[in-house]
Amino acid sequence: MASNKKGLRTALLGAILALAATVIPVQALDITNVAFVQTVGTTTSIPVGHLEFCQNRPDECRPHASPVGAVSLTEGLWQQLLSVNASVNQGVTPVTDEQLYKVAEFWTYPNGYGDCEDYALAKRRQLIDAGWPASTLLMSVVKQANGEGHAVLMVRTDRGDLVLDNQVGSVDLWSSTPYKFIKRQSQADAGKWVDMIDTREIVVATAAIN
Repeated sequence: MASNKKGLRTALLGAILALAATVIPVQALDITNVAFVQTVGTTTSIPVGHLEFCQNRPDECRPHASPVGAVSLTEGLWQQLLSVNASVNQGVTPVTDEQLYKVAEFWTYPNGYGDCEDYALAKRRQLIDAGWPASTLLMSVVKQANGEGHAVLMVRTDRGDLVLDNQVGSVDLWSSTPYKFIKRQSQADAGKWVDMIDTREIVVATAAIN
């Protein structure tokens, strides 16, 4: 049993060290590329659900001492994103906060049940536990074509901003999704948010069709 635990710790350490070698500093990242969502301003209002989440879990909403700009997406890390996205989507039954907690909005980790932000929080936690830098895993608020709000996890990689979504099984570049991107967590501080700039014509066209 002891040797098995030692082997597991060694394998986990190896995975974390491999990931550490693929991070890209903030200053080395060209975020003007269209593969990345542009932001405006330094901070914006925090979604009330995330504000309450941070009040209950302050350790998860602190400034990042050394923010990582992006993760260099290797084949292994890509497969890890797909695996985490699929496992959380399959392991959680969709239920609204009103049905589950009798409130309009409540952000928390799912316990078998949850809504969009709960899925995203679970994916973020799993990836952090796997060694991904928290500053590259950004809770994000978007607007669906029908005008309703929605939450996804945005992952900043050297290939662009990728979206992990509970409504689809694929992991897509942000610009390939039918959402209007509103705001996301700051890369510098997990307890602060910034506005996103999304002027894509595809968003308007999709909304008009629906």
